[in-house]
Amino acid sequence: MKWLLAFVAGFVSTLAFHQGLLELLHLAGAFPHPAWNMTPVPPLGVPAVLSLAFWGGLWGIVLWALIRNQHGGKRWLWGAVWGALLPSIVALFVVFPMKGMPVAGGFDPKLILGALLLNGVWGLGVVGLMKLYRQG
Repeated sequence: MKWLLAFVAGFVSTLAFHQGLLELLHLAGAFPHPAWNMTPVPPLGVPAVLSLAFWGGLWGIVLWALIRNQHGGKRWLWGAVWGALLPSIVALFVVFPMKGMPVAGGFDPKLILGALLLNGVWGLGVVGLMKLYRQG
């Protein structure tokens, strides 16, 4: 059951924390695209934000596997650190090239920093939601 909750935490954290921060940064002029992208994506034609949230759910399981034995402040710290690093590295160095985009977005510091920030907040959201679900 805890792994299902970790998936749900990752899914919800993507929709609330990751996308919430993205929207705030967009409104502040820091990012060109708004959050909660409803454009259909292949192969199933689901909205992009739901596809992202699904992957966020899978990453939630990975993150929880890494930090579940940490307690207190260490869990929050490692949730932010691993949350920032792991999905960002995979997105920038694996997913981008698979989609025909430059590796790490051409090493654009703004893009890399944005990925780390958004995913770090996502990781904190996962920790908070798991605590709310009484798993942490």
